Amino acid sequence: MRNSKIGSGLVLIFVMLLIAGIGCTNYQIPGKEIPQPQANLCEDCHTDYARLIEVHSPDTAPPAGGCGGEAPHYEPYDRVFLGGDGYDSFKESGHYGIGCTGCHNGDGNADDKYEAHSGDWIASPSMVYGEKCAMCHETETEGFVTSLHNGTGQKRAVAMRAGLEGAHQFDQLPAHQIEGYNAKCSICHGTCGNCHVVRPIIAGGGLASGHNFNKTPSMQKVCVKCHSSRGGHAYLGVAPGTKPDLHLTKMGYHCLDCHDGAEMHGDGAPVEQRYDYSELPECTGCHPGREESNSYHMKHYDDFNCQVCHSQNYNNCGACHVKDGHADFGPYMDFKIALNTLPDLKDYEFAVVRRTLAHPDNWVGYGEELAYSNFDVLPTYNYTSPHNILRWTDRTDTTGTGGSCTSNCHIRNEGGVLVNSELYLWADSLETWEIDATGPYTVDGELPGYWFVE
Repeated sequence: MRNSKIGSGLVLIFVMLLIAGIGCTNYQIPGKEIPQPQANLCEDCHTDYARLIEVHSPDTAPPAGGCGGEAPHYEPYDRVFLGGDGYDSFKESGHYGIGCTGCHNGDGNADDKYEAHSGDWIASPSMVYGEKCAMCHETETEGFVTSLHNGTGQKRAVAMRAGLEGAHQFDQLPAHQIEGYNAKCSICHGTCGNCHVVRPIIAGGGLASGHNFNKTPSMQKVCVKCHSSRGGHAYLGVAPGTKPDLHLTKMGYHCLDCHDGAEMHGDGAPVEQRYDYSELPECTGCHPGREESNSYHMKHYDDFNCQVCHSQNYNNCGACHVKDGHADFGPYMDFKIALNTLPDLKDYEFAVVRRTLAHPDNWVGYGEELAYSNFDVLPTYNYTSPHNILRWTDRTDTTGTGGSCTSNCHIRNEGGVLVNSELYLWADSLETWEIDATGPYTVDGELPGYWFVE
């Protein structure tokens, strides 16, 4: 793991852990005696594929979906089957020694499915990670309460727009809004098992590797599946007209080369949103001393975040994170420079911004009560740091333009046509419902006057 880190924090998704364990690693914990596995009927059933088919309950909800597309479908019995190489590895691990009921509770001596899954049985043990996972992973679980993977940032925004103070008051929201959040938002925010045991919901859900605990989550099968519309979408260069991030093509970086376990697990310190996080990687971690490396840096280094010059077009959220049938528009590719929306955290005057999923009607369809009584408390465009960095972009490639970035980025008036104006966020770029929230961060009146003179 490198000490130098770049990019922004990742966010991973909430899924049903049908057979997840508690998160101990595959070794003997010093001072802790791992119990030997006991024969039980749980394992007898979940290794019997034919029986799982016989007793399974069909899905009652449609497949998950989102900006990354529709999730692949795995049958319920496939999602809970203990088999394959992953299961063989699991049986050799300390987690296996704990036994099924050690994590899931229930009745391991019951031959009937419903009796086995009765009482205090829990499908997703890491949902109570403070009780289950903390037995072996105290350091990680103590900090996780404020991890952004828990949805702290989203809960903050939802609560504040509803007229509350922040994430700590989320439980005071109307019941229908919490229902909507659980249906739409919490599938992207989860706990230990969501990264280390199962597939993300958007990847089909269920056991990823025969119940084996993967210490290092797969970038392609976990990170990118959850962060498909932003991190993975940009980093892999899958959108038309974009290229993969140079940290992938030149360095071969995996997500965890920059975003380590300490960042993912959290440190217990309250955070309001991801750029306030103490473990956040910074470009300067790998690229120190670039303030005077060229004339452009000397001029703009303290004025812009790096992505203003080195990012490509990136995915923006539409108003699609609402009940089906109430979206105004879907996700789209764009690039916008605006006033820095986080002046208390970032010193730049201008920054790349991304349209958020916020919309006054986010909760239409979940209840009649108005949820967003204070919608304008937060902007609808946020400071962002797309993971699609290139050295040479449409703004930094000065070949054929007289050797100056003014032709690529500065606005110039050519016969009444304002060239490059589409790069900036203007008041008339906004929908009527977002003007009050985001108007203060538009560039109107903030750019040099001579840019607009013929």
